Amino acid sequence: MDKELHEKMKQFIDNMPSLPTTVFRVIEICDNPRTSPMDLNKVISLDPVLTARVLKLINTAYCGMNQQTMNLARAITMLGFNTVKNLVLSSAMSRTFSKDTYKNHFDMKAFWQHSLSVGVTAKLLAKKRGVDQKQWANYFCVGFLHDIGKLPFSALFAEDYMNAITTAEQERHSLFHIEDRLFTMDHCYAGQVIADLWKLDGELRDTIACHHNYSDYNGPHKDKLFTVVAANNYVILSKMGFSGDTYPVEVEPMVLEELKISQDIFLALKKEILIEIEKAQVFLRI
Repeated sequence: MDKELHEKMKQFIDNMPSLPTTVFRVIEICDNPRTSPMDLNKVISLDPVLTARVLKLINTAYCGMNQQTMNLARAITMLGFNTVKNLVLSSAMSRTFSKDTYKNHFDMKAFWQHSLSVGVTAKLLAKKRGVDQKQWANYFCVGFLHDIGKLPFSALFAEDYMNAITTAEQERHSLFHIEDRLFTMDHCYAGQVIADLWKLDGELRDTIACHHNYSDYNGPHKDKLFTVVAANNYVILSKMGFSGDTYPVEVEPMVLEELKISQDIFLALKKEILIEIEKAQVFLRI
């Protein structure tokens, strides 16, 4: 372990701008079973930008609603707590990591396209497998944000990280393994530091931290973690966006066994995935 590199990474993340206070308040309210849509309405209505994002989402094809509304309270009720929470978190994250600091060294458009595709695929896998509809938004969110640990690498190490991406391509290895070789840490570690700093919930933290070390995972969020592992592999091989990886590590049989699916499920879902990705582009524009 290179302690100097680890400390440099930790200091960089510690100095990153925090998520807006409104985001944390929204997460707190949504995770409290005793709160109501009006409690959430009071918080969001104080933030004009956030209000506009929620209304924009409810009035897009993504939600599949037949009628439009400009009433925030109604929009919150129609979307549901989980969707609102994940909209707020996802849009805040993507905006935080789309600053010039990151743009200079990484193709952010391709990165978020990859992330969006993983989120959509994870959500549709959950739907196809009969997971409770209330949880679909959470599958999208953990898929959408699983790779955020790559962004501090691209900002902090700049040219060295781009060289790592090139090395992974030339050696036909996973970027995850090249990171560990060159920096003695990987994007799962960096992502975990971000998740801990921002006090993100267990399923999101675990997916960010363990989506490459999943075989040793014994926590309570295995279904979401394994779903993202399978979705991520499919998206990389299908070349949907680009987050630095061209040659992912082959998914272990235990993942498909745990999810009770086969590779054929992706062929069956291919058309729906592409349609849903197109509709979900709104997440990159809000």
